[in-house]
Amino acid sequence: MTIFLNGEFMPIAEAKISVLDRGFIFGDGVYEVIPVYSRRPFRLAGHLHRLQQSLDGIKLANLYSDNEWTAIINELIARNEAQDQYLYLHITRGVAKRDHAFPNPPVKPTVFMMSNPLSVPPADLLKSGVGAVTAQDNRWLRCDIKAISLLPNVLLRQMAVDAGCAETILIRPGSNNEPGFMTEGAASNIFVVKDGRLLAPPKDNLMLPGITYDVILEIAAANGIPHEVRKIAVTEVFAADELLLTSSTKEVLAITQLDGTPVGSGKPGAMFAKLHKLYQEYKQKVMRA
Repeated sequence: MTIFLNGEFMPIAEAKISVLDRGFIFGDGVYEVIPVYSRRPFRLAGHLHRLQQSLDGIKLANLYSDNEWTAIINELIARNEAQDQYLYLHITRGVAKRDHAFPNPPVKPTVFMMSNPLSVPPADLLKSGVGAVTAQDNRWLRCDIKAISLLPNVLLRQMAVDAGCAETILIRPGSNNEPGFMTEGAASNIFVVKDGRLLAPPKDNLMLPGITYDVILEIAAANGIPHEVRKIAVTEVFAADELLLTSSTKEVLAITQLDGTPVGSGKPGAMFAKLHKLYQEYKQKVMRA
């Protein structure tokens, strides 16, 4: 595997980072994941925009312009073998004496990027769907920042793995006697389908603004699919006809079991089938452009 580290391309075995890097010490950094199909990055402008928003959110300078990032990304893709890849991009505040406050004067950020082969969900998962569990969303209040300090997400996702499921759907407590509401998955965005209408939680500080989430809503609007973006009560999650999971690496999947109970018919539904087909068509169109 060839990686990119602090301005250089090198084999991953040669990569070295100081133990005083603030990413290692504090989790002080952000990341981005970019899918690549047929050696072309998917929705790159959206990923770079989200990266900038995350950097702004932690007050960290971006070392590269979008054009420079594009050149680096294309070079890394070319140096790795797989036709379909996913790029992991990781930026920390850099190496400094251990102190909670930012280094003063600032130090140079650490920039790391690697590529791994991308495997889209296999046919059996598309046919059967996946299971999920629910848990209280106990993360911090800036989930819109794609921060590398992911321990809460790790523990929440492990709950799903321990239950033999693919994802944990996160629920925030309500206020003023209101029911709790859904935010997202531990590593994905979640959509609810009820009576032929697609429901999506709003982009706010309690969820990561997913690139695939954006694509799904764009597809729904372009194809006349009834949809609504609003807060979704936990009761609506359990009463859903369908639940959908989206992410850059999993694309679109149906959740067919929730906390051990079938969702709707217990099989992927009509909305999933339609959106999955339209997503694949959109992806091919973008890649041919």
